[in-house]
Amino acid sequence: MLNSLYEKAIAKRGFIPDLESGTDIESQLEHKWFNRFIDESKADLSIAAGDGSFNKKKFLTTNFCAVGAESIIYDGEIKKIDDSDIFDISHVSFLDELLSNYMAIYELKCALRALREYDVDYYMFDGSILGDLQNAFPRGAKLPAKIRDNLDDTILHEFERLFQIRKYGLVFPEIRDSFKLVDLPSREEDMNKIEEYNLQLASVEKIILLKELLQYRKKIISISKTSSDNDLFHWNIPDIAFLDKFTKKQGMTIIKYKSVYEKAPFPYFNDFFKSLTFTIFYVRFQDNKNVLKVELPYRASKDEVFEIIKKINVLTVQGYPYLLNKAHNDVVITDRNMKELIKIAKIYETTNREVMSW
Repeated sequence: MLNSLYEKAIAKRGFIPDLESGTDIESQLEHKWFNRFIDESKADLSIAAGDGSFNKKKFLTTNFCAVGAESIIYDGEIKKIDDSDIFDISHVSFLDELLSNYMAIYELKCALRALREYDVDYYMFDGSILGDLQNAFPRGAKLPAKIRDNLDDTILHEFERLFQIRKYGLVFPEIRDSFKLVDLPSREEDMNKIEEYNLQLASVEKIILLKELLQYRKKIISISKTSSDNDLFHWNIPDIAFLDKFTKKQGMTIIKYKSVYEKAPFPYFNDFFKSLTFTIFYVRFQDNKNVLKVELPYRASKDEVFEIIKKINVLTVQGYPYLLNKAHNDVVITDRNMKELIKIAKIYETTNREVMSW
């Protein structure tokens, strides 16, 4: 089979066209990208950054899952906050979406602790808060009527009460059970229904935490290494890919402003979320290094943006914020880690793929 693929590769050499062919790149970049020196802020700052991770191991009867997040605080010395857990989750088609919501909850709680307990000047997120808000609702399962009809202020206040008591972990299972928001399946074959409920309630917990976090929005900086947005150049490739290919010097783009767009209303704080304006731009902190997308969850002026860039650049190494890179390396859960966790937890299960090693 490989030989036939090699033949196809030879026959199709160069079938992905060069982006530069027939295109005036300079005119595309004019007034949108500016080569400029980026200085470092001289201000005395405390900065934090966070990231999360999850991994899973599929067995015949269930999935062994691990989720974690970490925040790193720098205020003259390095300090850390982390949160994590392991779960067994039944076989569902939306497992990655479920685990992604769990991971987001852990990330947000670590971030809130860094902001509240350490009073940091800035907190850097790996990813896009705007993207989280524009994709706030689960795609893998419909919202059950019993949950939808009961998301009132009583449940909101219970979420907020539990957040004050428990700074770690997931609180929605306690709310699910105490308010009897779901009818527990009576038959074994229906047990995966509970995961549909969990996905919906986890998304609600995440939305409430995002509202809590955005009370500190002047301190929040979201940074992405990848993005699918093409609002700047309107090409059939992402703007970040266009810039990475056709620019090499230190610099930044023009500033764009975007509002939260989501057809369905948020279960809580709908007016607040829909009123938000995000400031978006792309920047390269060092020649020949990656372009990064930066989002600020408020309408920032040009002068404010220039100051933010200088503050990010204080702890930037090889064109990327050191604290974000360290948080990612600390928190990533590898396949080797999963094997170790399974062994420590004394999980004796089969994947039915062991025969492949015969």
